[in-house]
Amino acid sequence: MPAPSAATFARLADLIAIPDRADRPTRAVVEVFTGKELTTIPVGTAEDAKGAITRARVAQKDWAQRPVAERAEFFHRYRDLVLANLDALMDMAQAETGKSRGAAQEEILDIAMTARYYARVAPKLLRPTRVTGMLPGLTKTVVRYQPKGVVGVIAPWNYPMTLAVSDAIAALLAGNAVVLKPDSQTPYCALACVDLLYQAGLPKDLFAVVPGPGSVVGTALVENTEYLMFTGSTATGQLLAEQAGRRLIGFSAELGGKNPMIVMAGANLREVADAAVRACFANSGQLCISIERIYVEESIAEEFTRVFGERVRNMTMRAGYEFGVEMGSLISEEQVKTVSGHVDDAKVKGANVVVGGKARPDLGPLFFEPTLLTDVPEDAECYRGETFGPLVSIYPVANVDEAINRANDTDYGLNASVWAATKSQGEAIAERIHAGTVNVDEGYAPTWGSTGAPMGGMGVSGVGRRHGPEGLLKYTEPQTIATTRILNLGGPRGLPPKVWAKIMPPFVKALQWIPGR
Repeated sequence: MPAPSAATFARLADLIAIPDRADRPTRAVVEVFTGKELTTIPVGTAEDAKGAITRARVAQKDWAQRPVAERAEFFHRYRDLVLANLDALMDMAQAETGKSRGAAQEEILDIAMTARYYARVAPKLLRPTRVTGMLPGLTKTVVRYQPKGVVGVIAPWNYPMTLAVSDAIAALLAGNAVVLKPDSQTPYCALACVDLLYQAGLPKDLFAVVPGPGSVVGTALVENTEYLMFTGSTATGQLLAEQAGRRLIGFSAELGGKNPMIVMAGANLREVADAAVRACFANSGQLCISIERIYVEESIAEEFTRVFGERVRNMTMRAGYEFGVEMGSLISEEQVKTVSGHVDDAKVKGANVVVGGKARPDLGPLFFEPTLLTDVPEDAECYRGETFGPLVSIYPVANVDEAINRANDTDYGLNASVWAATKSQGEAIAERIHAGTVNVDEGYAPTWGSTGAPMGGMGVSGVGRRHGPEGLLKYTEPQTIATTRILNLGGPRGLPPKVWAKIMPPFVKALQWIPGR
């Protein structure tokens, strides 16, 4: 199946929310498998972003007045359109990222699952809620949820479809408008998904796409919107958090990870090896929640290394727009250099390459073998630093306590995987891991796919959460409205203030016997 056609790219380019100018610079967009230019993308400016934000702010006023159930209907239709256009979306995802067909499908199905979840629960989550008032019977207190206004979304290149629109779905359902800056390497992935939102009936000014450099368009978003959602590196996230903090606007981010897997004696090693291939090498390891370090109990470490090494050695890797390939390409020369640099550095410092370790230009310009290392010393770059590629290291440990201590010996805290002799033992270990998500007997998919549960990082791995109620409510401003009834807090008219002051303490003390106080 070929890459998307020139006509498809031209149609999607018309959806970009920036004026068409003859002198506007463009950037080439390439097919990652081959390195050939597919098309170009116009480069937006700060003024383009500000213009889109201004239009979005106008559209948001009307959108916020619609009943939540009415807003939800757009996303029920959107889910159906995503599933109906699955093949075309997978083609686009593979063309711009070089990922395997299976990884592309996983990403797009996540969009459909997220749309369904939030369309189903948003009316209940955003419903005004009656809470116990200050003085029962005398005060009525209601909590309402107002939208922030315009939400800026800065999306990455590794999952350029779901991370462009899934966070936006929650923001839109909460009554906000969205202005999106897609990554410059994968802009048409975002446009293909937003196109289906427009087909579902969403007003175009309500969700605008402005491509361009992060230093220009991204900065304009953080300086002019009411909330910023970012997915990307920890270093960039820290900079954006600082900028958002100066404006006192809300900020949420999923950032980097150096995610651990723990394998204890009694686990089924072949089952672990199969799952570890998914956990370590999905999307060629270019996944914030992928596993990069494995701690294995000493008694089974040699056997696990043999079994996992054999499984990795037999992985299928090639370019192709069809299912059956386990790993595709890396996305850029920069990523290839990072992975090869980490491997070379570890080898020089004494690490052993069990499997892989080499670029594969015979398969395509940006392919790199899935790589397994042992004996990685602490001074190696990949010991603590995130590789964000198909590189994983195995470390034997004496017991479960050492495994947990070493898993937690990091500034990151995004995801983890635990394998033990029993489910209960695995769950007990999981509770001691310092990470926002922990999977027992899998790598990352169960926690990521649990759209009703919060997903995000501890430490330098993130701020806030996506998915679950928090993933929607973070885009709102809770407002408390309290109405005083019968008499006000100054006491009944004609009652001396001193008498009222004496009545209040025993009255407040009695509140402890009222349920809910």
